[in-house]
This record gives sequence, C-alpha cells and structure tokens, in this order.
Amino acid sequence: MSDTVLWSALADPHRRAIVALLLERPRAVGEIVEACGLSQPSTSKHLKVLREVGLVRVRQEAQRRVYALDPAPMAALDTWLAPYRRLWNAGLDALGRRLDETSDDRTRPSAPKD
Repeated sequence: MSDTVLWSALADPHRRAIVALLLERPRAVGEIVEACGLSQPSTSKHLKVLREVGLVRVRQEAQRRVYALDPAPMAALDTWLAPYRRLWNAGLDALGRRLDETSDDRTRPSAPKD
C-alpha cells in the first residue's frame, strides 16, 4: 500500500475520528456510529475505505462486525514521519533553550542604578 493512499484515507476528519476511537479498543459498528454521530451507511463507507487501505481489520462476532486498528500501516506512516519528527524536535529544542534563556534573564536581579 502506498503512503499516498494511506494519507488520502486519513485526510477525512471522520475517518481520523474512527481511527482515534479504534486506538482505544476494537469496536462494533454500532458503537462507532454512536460515537461519531454519523449515519450507519456513512460510517460503513468510511470503514470500507479504512479497511481497503489496510488501516483496520474486521471480524464477525455473531451478528456484529467488530473493527480494530491494524498497526502495520501506522508503523509505515511513523517511519515516513521520522525525519520530520527529528526536524520538529530540533526546532522545539531550540525554542525551549531560547525560552529558558529569556526566563533566566527576567529572574536575574538588575544591576543597581546610580
């Protein structure tokens, strides 16, 4: 599965909300419908997209379909993001150092004025 297809699937806010729900635990379709506030047909369409790109897997439990995250595609996205994370962390570290310096400057006593 290409990164583009995964990013495209996750571009939709409803699908991201479903992924966030499934991060907590596997859920039946009815639970996902209720939590997301979408209709059952709309939720099923979003789940189909997520299933087709491999982000979720489904199992049948009697009359219910239970969806769970598949961690493999998320690991691929994490690998793709790694160089950017290093860039962000370096920038955030530099910002943190600058804020610490600014804070230190404010807490130092001022030199007495003549």
